[in-house]
Amino acid sequence: MCGIVCYVGHQECSGIIMDGLSRLEYRGYDSAGIAVLHEGNIAVARQEGKLSGLVTRLNESPLPGKMGMGHTRWATHGRPSENNAHPHRVGSVVVVHNGIIENHLELRAELEREGAQFSSETDTEILAHLVSQTLSKEASLKDAVKRSLERIQGSYAIVVMNESSPDELIVAKNASPLVIGMGENEMFAASDVPAILKYTRDVMFMEDGEMARISQSGVELTKLDGTKVNREVKRITWSHIQAEKEGYKHFMLKEIHQQPTVIADTLRGRVSIEGSGVATELMGFDDATARRIRRIVLIACGTSYHAALVGKYWLEKLAQVPTEVELASEYRARDPLIDPNDLVIPISQSGETLDTMEAIKIAKAGAARILAITNVVDSAIPRASDGTLYTHAGPEIGVASTKCFTAQLAALYMLAVHLGRRRLTLTKDRARELLENLLRVPTLMNEVLKQEDRIKQIAQDMANSRDALFLGRGLSYPIALEGALKLKEISYIHAEGYAAGEMKHGPIALIDENMTVVVVMPNDDSLKRIVGNVQEVMARGGKVVGIVSESDVESASIEMERIIIPDCAPEISPLISVLPLQLLSYHVADFKGTDVDQPRNLAKTVTVE
Repeated sequence: MCGIVCYVGHQECSGIIMDGLSRLEYRGYDSAGIAVLHEGNIAVARQEGKLSGLVTRLNESPLPGKMGMGHTRWATHGRPSENNAHPHRVGSVVVVHNGIIENHLELRAELEREGAQFSSETDTEILAHLVSQTLSKEASLKDAVKRSLERIQGSYAIVVMNESSPDELIVAKNASPLVIGMGENEMFAASDVPAILKYTRDVMFMEDGEMARISQSGVELTKLDGTKVNREVKRITWSHIQAEKEGYKHFMLKEIHQQPTVIADTLRGRVSIEGSGVATELMGFDDATARRIRRIVLIACGTSYHAALVGKYWLEKLAQVPTEVELASEYRARDPLIDPNDLVIPISQSGETLDTMEAIKIAKAGAARILAITNVVDSAIPRASDGTLYTHAGPEIGVASTKCFTAQLAALYMLAVHLGRRRLTLTKDRARELLENLLRVPTLMNEVLKQEDRIKQIAQDMANSRDALFLGRGLSYPIALEGALKLKEISYIHAEGYAAGEMKHGPIALIDENMTVVVVMPNDDSLKRIVGNVQEVMARGGKVVGIVSESDVESASIEMERIIIPDCAPEISPLISVLPLQLLSYHVADFKGTDVDQPRNLAKTVTVE
């Protein structure tokens, strides 16, 4: 996954492109580059490492010009290096690319036989050679790009610029995100909306198999076969200020603290206490369809997978529908059994996750109904679905997801209540009670955030740990998994999440005085049993950090570190108990001095294999 920004208009473009890349650096940060056209010549600057290195280079040697492109890279083919950084140039043609060209070895061998000389290890350079070669036979840059793409197999979001075409950029998309921004006598394109929000809120989301010619005067959007496409322009309500740190040390910390507002925004206008229901305008099915559902399949990756595991509990208990949770990468790797009465729910923050997109195609081929849960309006996954339940988390810049996770939980909870009412498995009074509890979540989250100083103290000691074990039961088990993932993602401490009942089946062998065990233990029906697990850990010298409810008396006699969360209904406890784990992971990483917002080897959205 990489980040792309391009501009054509009446302003000097280097600053605009670099500003956009800074907002996309979460998409890749092993190298960066920029190309600018000025007085008929394209100048290219590339730099290994983070974007700051390229900034320094441009400060020393500015690139003037009013049309250009930029790229921040996360390596897929070819190690991180200046030679492998984008843009790639062949003759008068310059290309940036996000995605993977699957037949790159075959094409490279063919081009080398024809005399092409390659300067990088990347698959992207192949496209630059193809366009350059084809351009001599075609009347226009757009036609040359089109002919070149006909030979490409795989995923791509590309921008192509040519010295002989001083007023146009050609962009194209297949299975990698690309959005076009419209300004006044200027145009933009980028991998993600935050890159261009400072300059325009009017955007057009490209579909797979489309290409466009963008110039200062506007956009000409077509399919690859040349068919003209009329696409609605969307008005984005996020402001670019939402993508700034607002005084927080890291984006991740800001996003943790945004969660009360995010949950309120996700619920706003959807929950009716008087009617004991949930607004369903975008879900894509009526009451009769809801009652025909025989099975729900939740498909997701990473943090979204953990949200799906929580959702399974809610959907089975409240809506009483058999529910399965699938890792998208595994679901697409086999021949799953699919029924037309299945409801398949892909969950993705970005709406562009490649494995999840491929899983949707399999489900659609089996005639299942698709209901997406995502944060990005009109991204690929909702466009491929029958209905969408959007979260309203705004841009999430930190690679380790926090606010989008809890927004996904809120969406799944609403869906479970909605289906419970439609399927008559919830009474009106019980639905009202559940929704009233959900509406309390922002207030309860604010109470948890007041514990940050206490959590920071615990984190300082935990920063010296080599390993950590996270335990939970019932609804707290997926939260333990999520806590372990957060810690390993950003602090690089080895951490594992386990169902507490499985501790005796292996993990207990690891416990000694050097092992920190974080136990998620809200005051619910499983509390007595998990207190027993804590006592077993303590007996073996393990250091325990307990996430405990305010009214907990079961564990009062145990000498352990405590992070107190407010009492709440058991159903909403995952939304509350995950916050201390997010803060704990954040402060451990901060004490260790790791790169919290851009942890090594990770990217925000996985849009390639």
